[in-house]
Amino acid sequence: MLISWDHAHPHVVTVDVVAADIDAYGHVNNAVYLRWLDRAAWSHSAALGVSIDDCTRLRRGMAALRTEIDYVRAALPDDRVEVATWIVESDRRLRVTRRFQLRHATDGGALARATTQYVCLNLDSGRAIRMPPEFSAAYGVT
Repeated sequence: MLISWDHAHPHVVTVDVVAADIDAYGHVNNAVYLRWLDRAAWSHSAALGVSIDDCTRLRRGMAALRTEIDYVRAALPDDRVEVATWIVESDRRLRVTRRFQLRHATDGGALARATTQYVCLNLDSGRAIRMPPEFSAAYGVT
């Protein structure tokens, strides 16, 4: 059953399940979902105008502070998965919250939903720091 996206205008990345993603239970290991969330977040950031190169040049990055994942259904070998993301909260100073929704690309069935809270980080000191203007502009909620 095709489920609709939880929010309008998702940024969607499609991933294919590969053999290395499968654990001893025969389904995608929960750690793989974190990798997929990270891939979608980086892709979305680049689409918003903040690339990895920008982060290294500015010596700033958005680091995951907390991630919560609710698993609905297992992804299996050879599945294709759509990973959607949205920025749902931003103080435009220090913190950003993203939501994620994962669904099976073939039947649109729900696989998981996740929320990650990020904090702007100084890449040299490892400490939280105010977002540069480029981040504030890109990570605002529209």
